[in-house]
Amino acid sequence: MQSATSGYRLAAATGLHRGDRAYQQDQVGVLAHARVPGCLLAVVADGMGGKSGGRKAADQVLLTAGQLFERYTPMRDDPVEALKQLVLESHLMIKLTAITAEEEPHSTLAAFLISPARRCDLVHAGDSRVYHFRGPEMETRTKDHSFVQRLVDEGQLTEEEANTHPQSNLLTGCLGTHQDPPLSIVTIDHLEVGDTLLACSDGLWHYFTPRELGAIVHTLPPREAGEMLIGKARHRARGGGDNLSLALVRVEALG
Repeated sequence: MQSATSGYRLAAATGLHRGDRAYQQDQVGVLAHARVPGCLLAVVADGMGGKSGGRKAADQVLLTAGQLFERYTPMRDDPVEALKQLVLESHLMIKLTAITAEEEPHSTLAAFLISPARRCDLVHAGDSRVYHFRGPEMETRTKDHSFVQRLVDEGQLTEEEANTHPQSNLLTGCLGTHQDPPLSIVTIDHLEVGDTLLACSDGLWHYFTPRELGAIVHTLPPREAGEMLIGKARHRARGGGDNLSLALVRVEALG
């Protein structure tokens, strides 16, 4: 998928794999604005909650994103407010689906909204992440709403130790719980040609260092990079892999 505007284009790819789980509870989408070139919304949702609850929760995030983005007008609407709305409305809709689910459904969220002026806003809830790479170097990534991230922030664990910690999947915030969802938004003022945004679930990022991710997304076109990341994650999981999903967007020069 490509969205072109003056002097550059946005090249995008998505990837989704069930891993070694019985059910697919991740969802992913990259939405190009119907009326405005160079405006794009990418969303990853990692659902949790029984056989069908997790998938319903993740589906609800994507459905909400599509409805909100259809109404979104870049020159008129505030992207930060739009992303806050995505979090709050998804949270509410997941809580409503809980009435018919056998287990309480929850979902993580990782999303980014690129405007025609190449501003980019990131939002997340839970342990799905958005990475921003400039060339192969990581500029920033979202900080997980998780127990182990809190320990890392307090200096009690390194990033490497957090990855293998027995409570690494314990979340302190996500969508659909009784608590209000976290509203963590990061703004990148201007994307450069050669920049890459990667939104992904923990089933993917768990198996890579930021340096590895940066090297792959910088070296390969988005579709091939996505295929390689999923292939490597599957190999490294050794038969114990979670669902995995990714949305990848790169700013490329025209010509």
